[in-house]
Amino acid sequence: MSTPVALLALIGGLVVVVAGAELLFEAVLGAASRLRVAPFVITAVLSGFELENLTAGIAANAKGLPGAAAGTFLGGTTFLALGVAGISALIAPIRARLPTPALLWTAAAPLPLLALSLNGRLTRLDGALLIAWFAISLTGLARSGRHLIEAGDDKPPPKHIGARLAGGLALLIAGGDLLAASLRDVVKHLGVSQTLLGNTAIAAAVEAEEVARVAVPGRRGRGDIALANLAGTIVHFTALNAGVIALVKPLPLDNTTRHLHVPFAAGSTLLLCAILALRHGIGRLEGSLLLALYAGYVAAAITF
Repeated sequence: MSTPVALLALIGGLVVVVAGAELLFEAVLGAASRLRVAPFVITAVLSGFELENLTAGIAANAKGLPGAAAGTFLGGTTFLALGVAGISALIAPIRARLPTPALLWTAAAPLPLLALSLNGRLTRLDGALLIAWFAISLTGLARSGRHLIEAGDDKPPPKHIGARLAGGLALLIAGGDLLAASLRDVVKHLGVSQTLLGNTAIAAAVEAEEVARVAVPGRRGRGDIALANLAGTIVHFTALNAGVIALVKPLPLDNTTRHLHVPFAAGSTLLLCAILALRHGIGRLEGSLLLALYAGYVAAAITF
């Protein structure tokens, strides 16, 4: 599509994504009330199951583009921890006091991936280990947030929760696909390396809808749900997605991936958790800092 059409598609995708995020937010609260569990738990468990991201990684690796494949979970994690968190906080400050164990599980999520990547390759055994780590870390994250119940969480759930969940997810998927297609079309003629493209443009395109999924709960005063989206998706990306991609086909990691993108994915997660521990949320000042760091990361990726 032409650039003007791509820009119009980008705007349309944003509108659809926000509508889907609003619908999904109400459905999560309703499901949590009906199941008598904290919304944090449901959000953390479900938020990271993003088949479009996983499929993109598997397909890229199968087609001999390991740098782009690794970018779907490495660049995606950095974009979540810095870009999504920063943009969302600028839209509406995110206030929530997460339990220390929840922050520790989130901060630890990328560490096995960091260790296994040191030899420049994720084998099928590494993939199996990462999937096992995913089960452990997601369980730990969910259990640590099971007491995050706020006033109003026990009110009668709305009708048609299943339809709301399905509708919200459908809108998010449709809007996300539209966003991804338009963003990829804008950058496809730039002539950049597949590793750079995978960790920046593709990662941001595939995960663009996450901004709405974090900003909408934050704007509605539910910072716990906003942060559950971030924490849950980071755990999924750095353990499950990385593990499944390597399990399907061993994933070689080039020097740029090992020396830049892996450390940034782990470091940005640690920084996000440190801010949450110290500030009990993400204000506009912290959001600006995170965005500035993400801009620095993109600049480093271009020049590395």
